[in-house]
Order: sequence, then structure tokens, then C-alpha cells
Amino acid sequence: MNALDRYVEAHSDPESELLHELDRRTHLQVVAPRMLSGHLQGKLLELLVRMIRPQRVLEIGTFTGYSALSMAAGLEEGATLDTIEVDDELQPLAQSYFDRSPHGAKIRLHIGSALDIVPRLRATYDLVFIDGDKREYPDYYRMLMGDGQERPCVHAGSVLIADNILWSGKVVEPIAHNDRHTQALVAFNRMIAEDPRVQNVILPLRDGLNLIRVNRTAHDKSAQND
Repeated sequence: MNALDRYVEAHSDPESELLHELDRRTHLQVVAPRMLSGHLQGKLLELLVRMIRPQRVLEIGTFTGYSALSMAAGLEEGATLDTIEVDDELQPLAQSYFDRSPHGAKIRLHIGSALDIVPRLRATYDLVFIDGDKREYPDYYRMLMGDGQERPCVHAGSVLIADNILWSGKVVEPIAHNDRHTQALVAFNRMIAEDPRVQNVILPLRDGLNLIRVNRTAHDKSAQND
């Protein structure tokens, strides 16, 4: 960590002891620990939740639970967070920290593919954090917006936050023909930029966050004239 990074962390709210422990345990025991959101991104997610004041939050990609716990800390009483993780081997670790957190009761952990689970939940979300399989980002977006489906999972005014959107800078480099992760992220960013139903801005925090506000979905009457 360089001096500027240390300054930023020192002048931001500190992470809780539980999250600090989870960060350390993830780095010691889990493959690819850099997938963890971490202190600054976790605090940003918590603050965004406090500002947006969602009643229902969806997270696609739990990993070890750091981001879910960060968002849950910002939720008001009665609000809920559905988080979905495809790797069942991570379930015991994440759930153990949810159980220890004073905010854990707000979190419902689902194991499996988000593309299968989300339609079955039949819920509409005020805030969605997308941090799952990068190859599926375009499919997540189409599912959430209700494109070609029975119903959308978001509404006008919902906020989507997509993580790892810069993919270590690969989105601006020549893409190998077999690099499906980068190809999907470039396609996703293009979809967002060209979709008149949303507004967005990409923040170069860590590996990039795409902040998206939904103005309307495929099922809104105003979208029929597009």
C-alpha cells in the first residue's frame, strides 16, 4: 500500500473488527482473495445503501460475504438482502460471519446460479450489486431489466452497481478471441452506455464500478416507443 492509499484509508471510516477478521481469513484460506470487496469499497457500498435507503437489495456473487455485510450494515430495520453465490464451498464461511454479525439477520444466502435463482424469488429490488461471473454480466442485466422475460427484477429508480468493470485495464486492450471474461465486460459496458432507459457513470475505484440508475424497464409503457 502506497502513502496515498494509506492516507485515504486513514481518513475514511474504519472497518469493523468483524470485517477486518473476515478480510484476513479470506486472504489466508480462500483462493483468489482479491475478489473480496475490502475496506474502501465496503464503506462505499454501506454509504450508498444509507443514501438510497432500499428495502430490498440483491447481490449477485457473495464470495466470503464482505460486501453483503457492508451493505447490510447500512440497511434500515425491516429491509432485506438476498445474496447469491454459485460456489457451495464458500457457504459455511460466509454464513458463519453472517451469523456473528448484528446485521446478519437481514441477509438471506442462496447457493446456485443467479440466472436460475433470481427469477424464482419473484422479487423487485431497489438496489442490485453485481459481482458474479463476469461472463454472465450481459445476461444478468437482461434478466434484471426484464428484457424478453415475464417481469423485470428492478423498477424505475432502482440502482445497479456492477463491480470489476475495468478488469485490470483489459477492457481497453486488444482482446484475445478466447477471453470470454473481457469480451462480456466490454459488451456489458456497451449495453449500459447505449441503453436509453438508464443513466450511468463508471468510477475507477479498485477494479472499476459501474453505477447505473434505472429510469424505466422493458415493461414500462414509456419504453414501448423506444
